[in-house]
Amino acid sequence: MTEQPDLRASHADRDQVVEWLRIAAGDGRLSAEELDARLESALTARTLGELAELTSDLPVDPVAAGSPGIGAAPAKDVLVIEQKGGQYARTGPWVVPGRIELRPKMCDVILDFTDAVINHRTLRIDADMRLGKLIIVAGPGIELDIDNLTLAFAKVRLRGERGDRGDRRRRYSADPSDVRPLRIEIVGTLKYGKLIERRGRRRRSAR
Repeated sequence: MTEQPDLRASHADRDQVVEWLRIAAGDGRLSAEELDARLESALTARTLGELAELTSDLPVDPVAAGSPGIGAAPAKDVLVIEQKGGQYARTGPWVVPGRIELRPKMCDVILDFTDAVINHRTLRIDADMRLGKLIIVAGPGIELDIDNLTLAFAKVRLRGERGDRGDRRRRYSADPSDVRPLRIEIVGTLKYGKLIERRGRRRRSAR
C-alpha cells in the first residue's frame, strides 16, 4: 500500500493504524504525548502515505502490511486488561473494540468514551475485578447495562434519569426512538470495588 502513498485512506485503514499505535504505546515504544499526537494525525489522515509515516519507526507497519480484507489480519477486537495495582486509563481518541476482558487486581480502570472511535453498536465487558474502581465516562446516547453484573461487597453509582433509580440500566437519549451509538453491557463479577459512571463532555477544538 505504501507504493501508492497518494491513495485515499479508508476508515478501516485509519482504525488499523490507531490500533497499532495503541499497541506500540502499551509496549512502551511511544510516550503518552507521542501517542496523543499520532492518534490525532491518524484520525485526520487523508492518504495512505500520511498513515505510513505514523508507523514507519515501529517494528510492524500495518499500512505496509495491508488493510483488513486485502490479505492482512484484522486488528484485534478484544482488549484484555490484567494490570495489578495503580491505574489503567483509556482516554482520548481510542478505538473501542467489540469486547473487553477486565481482570485487574487492586487497580482503578478508567474507560472514557467521550472522544472514542466507536465502530460497534454493542460493547461487552467481561469483568473479574477485585479491589478497584471501574469508572465509565459515558455521555448522551450511550446505554449502560449491568443487569448481569454480580456485585460482591461492591458499590455502584450510576448517573441516570430522574425517577429511574431502581433500574440498573441507564439511557441518556432524550428521545426513546433515537438510535443509540453504543450499548455497554457489563457482565461478570465486581468484588470489593466500585462501579462509577460519569457524564462525558466532548472536548472543544482549540482552533
